[in-house]
Amino acid sequence: MKKTGKRTEKKILKEKELPVIKGKTDSEKITELVNSMKSIGFQASHLGKAAEVLREMKKEKATIFLSFTSNMVSSGLRELFAFMVKHKMVDAIITSVGSIEEDLMKTEKPFLLGSFEVNDLELHKKGINRIGNIFVPNDRYIWLEKTLIPFFDEMLEKQKQKKKLLSPRELIFELGKKVKDENSILYWATKNNIPVFCPAITDGAFGLQLFSFKQRNKEFGIDVTADMQELADLVLGAEKTAGIILGGGTAKHHLIGANILRNGLDYAVYVSTAIEGDGSLSGAKVKEGISWGKINKKAEQVYIEGDATILFPLLFHTIKEVWGKK
Repeated sequence: MKKTGKRTEKKILKEKELPVIKGKTDSEKITELVNSMKSIGFQASHLGKAAEVLREMKKEKATIFLSFTSNMVSSGLRELFAFMVKHKMVDAIITSVGSIEEDLMKTEKPFLLGSFEVNDLELHKKGINRIGNIFVPNDRYIWLEKTLIPFFDEMLEKQKQKKKLLSPRELIFELGKKVKDENSILYWATKNNIPVFCPAITDGAFGLQLFSFKQRNKEFGIDVTADMQELADLVLGAEKTAGIILGGGTAKHHLIGANILRNGLDYAVYVSTAIEGDGSLSGAKVKEGISWGKINKKAEQVYIEGDATILFPLLFHTIKEVWGKK
């Protein structure tokens, strides 16, 4: 009995030992970690499930839409998104105009890492703008203005040649031609002809420059409805559609709203810190989208409550090597 007991004890202890990871890439190690988190509970389990949904959407060759808010481009996720576009890991991007202007500004100068606890009055005196703990000096916006003015001149000429207004997607595509930085989302989106849809093109510093340009050139304009046809064609032409939705706002709503045309997304992964209780779209969970027909009732879906700057890099590494292969 004692001998049997010792063998049983050894077996139990062996089963409880953590696996020894040898000769594996960083992505493989992270994948193993994320997969193991599914059994932890709470949001860790949602993270583990999200990795499964991401792998499934790729396996089923779904048309993949990536949406994110501009603060994620303010952060180091910008280069991660650029990698995904470079390797054609997504079929379309939907975002706010802050993402466009900040990606462009970062091609000239980086943003700075600061602190949440800094004195904002002192920052203002020094001409520094704060996005959480990320600092953006005014000279970045001065450069943006100097870059956009001649670009808008070119777009006005293009408008005259085509004898019609350009769409936001066309404008962003042309802007990408000006970029030489291979860490840029715009650079790779244009090079790989991956559409970047921006339903709120008149927001932010970009929008202010558009307004200023139009005051001097009354004939200039943008057809903000023109992109709807291309987006609808992508949605309706897909056998299955998938959404990776980081944060909320107009980008999130534009993505899931377009999928009403086909009875909703077939796959959905949400990552957000917004709360559901105030009825905002940003805080709305996946299940709410089912009531609208934005998410298919049979969809593989998961909602992770948390900071995308922490969670999405983990998810990215679970799909990086698989998704990059054609």
